[in-house]
Amino acid sequence: MALSAKEMLTGLPMITAASFFMQMLDSTILNTALPTIAEDMHRSPFSMQLAVIGYTLTVALLIPLSGWLADRFGTRRTFLGAVATFAFGSLLCALSVNLPQLVAARVTQGIGGAMMVPISRLTLMRAYQREEFVRVFNFITIPGLVGPIAGPILGGWLVTYASWHWIFLINVPLGILGVVYGLKVFPDFRQTRGPFDLAGFLLIGAGVLAMTAGVELTGGETASPWAAISLAAASLLCMTAYVFHARRTASPLIRLDVFKTRTFSVGIAGNMVARLGIGSIPFLVPLFLQVGLGYPADIAGLLMLAPAMASIMTKTVVLRVLGRFGYRNTLLFLTFSIAGVFMLTALQRPGWSMLPIVTQLFVQGMLMSGQFTAMNTITLGDVPAETASDGNSLLSVSQNLSLSFGVAISTALLRLFSGMGTSLQALHATFVAVGLMTAAAAFVFMLLRPDDGAHLLGSSRKKTARTAGKESD
Repeated sequence: MALSAKEMLTGLPMITAASFFMQMLDSTILNTALPTIAEDMHRSPFSMQLAVIGYTLTVALLIPLSGWLADRFGTRRTFLGAVATFAFGSLLCALSVNLPQLVAARVTQGIGGAMMVPISRLTLMRAYQREEFVRVFNFITIPGLVGPIAGPILGGWLVTYASWHWIFLINVPLGILGVVYGLKVFPDFRQTRGPFDLAGFLLIGAGVLAMTAGVELTGGETASPWAAISLAAASLLCMTAYVFHARRTASPLIRLDVFKTRTFSVGIAGNMVARLGIGSIPFLVPLFLQVGLGYPADIAGLLMLAPAMASIMTKTVVLRVLGRFGYRNTLLFLTFSIAGVFMLTALQRPGWSMLPIVTQLFVQGMLMSGQFTAMNTITLGDVPAETASDGNSLLSVSQNLSLSFGVAISTALLRLFSGMGTSLQALHATFVAVGLMTAAAAFVFMLLRPDDGAHLLGSSRKKTARTAGKESD
């Protein structure tokens, strides 16, 4: 369906940005409240991780389903249903009086959370021309960058000055406003799809669940490495089986034709490799500030505002940088720069003034903000309309898995290096290793061509690309 009302276009970025913020805030706000919730429910703080894992596994399972649902039932109905489910799950979380109730409520939240961001991003892809999509996507990712940083700060404040129930209750009025506003401005796109691919869903679901569970197991001190390896092998087997299934099925859940788009294949591979390192930063940096440098929790939380502010500021210039230097050069520069900044953390010492660490966090926030915009838009920018839902779902799944991998790998590295020295030395070595992992993504981005993505950035970049091509001739 074509967009017939101007207000649909003006309101869509706003409601999409709000959904990004809600999901990303919720992914981190619970962590600071877990000890308090555990005390209130008379449970061990360690057992409360079930509430986190329940949400994570639900999101991982249902993200692959988001594209098919949006194509079959329409983007508006599916998105509004997701927002309402997320808000209802938040209310159930606040009303929970024991751990089983909380886990069930978090699963309900996860059903909505798995759909909100992928479907809103898919709608943007269909509502805007590719050049406009890059600009709009650059705007709507700002809340997604601020949410994970604001979560621990807001969660700590609510637990201290109100009660833990409010970390969930704040989602209820936001959800109601989202549904009411979405009824007016959210466009409804549909795509012809075949019958539901139950076998494909079971194969993908089993593979994603096994991989996510295996990653989560590596975070526990008593976890068996053989269990994690077995789950990873089972996941690989399921994914391989899905590839054979999709090639023989007329209407697979996720169509693999999307990989015929070269920039998508390079972009999604680079996304996954880069996020193996970048995904560990929200976990490692607060730990480094408190354990490594000795800052109290409230000061550490305030220091995390530096990368958040830098992320917002960078959004005003990143498109100009891409237009001047192109996707390939920009991604190579950003990837190596982020890796270098991570490794520079090994120079930080307790007792120094705040200026060096604040400066480093600010620069880190700027670079990562530009990296996210460049990676995501080059991945989705060339995907044709008929496979847009498939590409969008695959990007969401890969991001979800690679972020989990990043935390798991950094946790394993910390354990490895902890036996070789002090906590500070272990953190320093871990940041160096994470920097090297991040740098590996540059070898993937080298597969991009100098003119890839030029049409996404407007006529000025196209002219630059043509000029460069003539000079090379």
